[in-house]
Amino acid sequence: MKYLKNIIPSIVLAFVVFACSSSKNLTQNRQMVKLDSMMNTKNFTIESNWAQPQMTNALQQVLNSGLMQPGSGAGNISLIGNHNYLTISGDSIKSYLPYFGERQMNVDYGGGGSAIEFNGLMDNYEVKNVKDKFYSINFNAKSKSESFQVFIKIYPNLKTSMVLNSTSRFPISYSGEIKLEEKK
Repeated sequence: MKYLKNIIPSIVLAFVVFACSSSKNLTQNRQMVKLDSMMNTKNFTIESNWAQPQMTNALQQVLNSGLMQPGSGAGNISLIGNHNYLTISGDSIKSYLPYFGERQMNVDYGGGGSAIEFNGLMDNYEVKNVKDKFYSINFNAKSKSESFQVFIKIYPNLKTSMVLNSTSRFPISYSGEIKLEEKK
């Protein structure tokens, strides 16, 4: 009888563990199917919550001055509440991403235009499904005065990480989430 008292809770625990793991796999499969659909239609928008600029002495001085908003630190600048997006629609790209970091050259007269803005076609667009764990998207894009290499990872839970390398700025990373583009 004592043997049954020990074995029954163990069996119940095993059933609970296996039941939870199968529902987790089912949820991941559903999320991956939704993500597959987005990648096939090439129609989505990424909204970033955080920017991670490359830390330089000049950026550290700005952060030390107390000019950054609360919640932002040396390696993580909050974009929550700031309008930003990167939209892929077919072969077109449109973006407005705030830029924090140093420019190396090629600044517009008057200092305007510090955000990263695309509005045109992408070059060398490449999508890879990496072992059903995430999608990797790489492409080149141009703004009015510079060229960018863009590297995006999109995970099944629709979270994203994005790195932009520029011809005239230090690299910057963004993290956020992806949304389906609503048809108008």
